[in-house]
Amino acid sequence: MIVITHFDARDPRFLDRARDALSALAKQNGFIDGQLGRAADDPHSWALVTRWVNVGAYRRALGAFEVKIAATPLLADARGDVSAFETLISATPSELIESPSQRTDDACNSRADRED
Repeated sequence: MIVITHFDARDPRFLDRARDALSALAKQNGFIDGQLGRAADDPHSWALVTRWVNVGAYRRALGAFEVKIAATPLLADARGDVSAFETLISATPSELIESPSQRTDDACNSRADRED
């Protein structure tokens, strides 16, 4: 799964805080990789992108002590956008890989599901 967390950051300490958060997340079981990027045309718009083996690994990582100390304060400053996505199609230069959805029929955790 991928997690894309957007920030409107004007705090000069943001880069240091994001580095600490990404470092804490990277030490958790199930973490694949992560990146922090800034928008090319807006110096205050940032995205923290992480990949996880599954949603359970991401949720467990959020409960880890080090993540609560280093990442949760930063994540609390994120925009309110949906951020966690299951990967259904991946691509490499030589192939497309399709994966079945891991969502269950009773998984009513999204905004759209709650509005029904």
